[in-house]
Amino acid sequence: MGRLFISAAHKSSGKTTISVGLAAALGARGLCVQPFKKGPDYIDPLWLSRASGRPCYNLDFNTQTEPEIGALFGRHARSADLALIEGNKGLYDGLDPEGCDSSAALAKLLGAPVVLVVDATGITRGVAPLVLGYRIFDRDVAIRGVILNRVASVRQEQKLRQALERYTDVSVIGVIGRDPQLIIRERHLGLTAPDEAQALYRTIGRLRMAVEQGLDLDRILELANSAPVARLPLANSDPGFSPLGERAATIKPDVRIAVARDSAFSFYYPDDLEALEQAGAELVFFNALCDARLPEADGLFIGGGFPETQMATLAANRQLAAGIRQAAENGLPIYAECGGLMYLTRSITWGSEMHEMVGFIPADTVMHSAPEGRGLVVLEETGVSPWPMNTAPATGNGRRIPRIPAHEFHYAALERLDPLTKFAYRVVRGRGIDGQHDGIVKGNVVAGFCHLRSTQRSGCWAQRFVGFVRARKQADRSRSAFKKERSLSSA
Repeated sequence: MGRLFISAAHKSSGKTTISVGLAAALGARGLCVQPFKKGPDYIDPLWLSRASGRPCYNLDFNTQTEPEIGALFGRHARSADLALIEGNKGLYDGLDPEGCDSSAALAKLLGAPVVLVVDATGITRGVAPLVLGYRIFDRDVAIRGVILNRVASVRQEQKLRQALERYTDVSVIGVIGRDPQLIIRERHLGLTAPDEAQALYRTIGRLRMAVEQGLDLDRILELANSAPVARLPLANSDPGFSPLGERAATIKPDVRIAVARDSAFSFYYPDDLEALEQAGAELVFFNALCDARLPEADGLFIGGGFPETQMATLAANRQLAAGIRQAAENGLPIYAECGGLMYLTRSITWGSEMHEMVGFIPADTVMHSAPEGRGLVVLEETGVSPWPMNTAPATGNGRRIPRIPAHEFHYAALERLDPLTKFAYRVVRGRGIDGQHDGIVKGNVVAGFCHLRSTQRSGCWAQRFVGFVRARKQADRSRSAFKKERSLSSA
């Protein structure tokens, strides 16, 4: 299994643009490229998915155990010619002072050779001590090459190459010039989502051309194929996988879950959707911007995204909004994250514009100019969620409540929230809705700002949600049968 890890000396060095171009360039050679992204992220994986034609999977030390990372990576990489892993931040950056959650740690875990992207802006000879330091800081990290990015001129390139050749043993495998057309436009939540980028495939085509012209693709494939046989940690502590990393047999679908997927709601981890299916759900996708009604379903999942950029269109689709509100009031199980929460409130205000939304959650959403919540969070369940609470084994004083790692990134805040609102989570670390709570609970709806992963460490929310949807469906059938029987008896 060929594999390559694209990292950088620091964030915003151009890892994503190079990774997207590389996935497209290798795909054009007829290779099947399986992309992965380190850490919690939605937008970069969307670009990598579009460039490769395959879902991009996140590998995250915060929410996944090493066995889960190994099983997820092994299962999807094995069916491809090459696994392309994009790191986050700098190679050695992370919260853990020992670096256990860094890109370097992930590269070592996967046995992947590393190519370091260096932003060459304003640097010449100084590139040598930079790369040399990264090379010797942890000799177990296999830094096998350097890509020089945003190089201003042929003269600068020559100086950079000379310095690296003279002082290091790391070869230059590519040079990308400074070109504003190679920059993916950014906004308040990072890179623009590909569903909204104009001329999406022209953008990917430009990145592909820059990579084909500037990088030694034969050398890159040689590095990727030189990776040693991976000894992935596939312990059977992950109930969703066999020791060989294969998914356990999927339960025959017996419930239907509607999923909003469009340019307003696009933040979904593909393995979370797979976990819903694995638990026995048939997923039915709909477009909240133009579909007039919900598809027939036993439950509803509205993920994150950018409802604020689409709020006028969402507001204009009053028939769907009214249908969702009525379904929620009738007890339909609904799980909503971030953008989904915003959509379920009474309104969204951004600048001078305000538009009505679904109106089920008793609050109004207001967009701010700076992040209200950003980064990794830790939650504890309060026990008021409609689906079963996640508990850990008994410790002597009964069963304990495990802490749930998650993440958040929102410029939105809720105002005029009903003071009697119930919450599914206490916020141990992070912001959530009010700095102390997240996950508004109303009826059979749970809606919060934090994004969960359906992993062991995060409480396997997908399996629990499907279980509740199933129980609710069975209860409704039993009540209907009972009413029918009573009606016949009375007759």
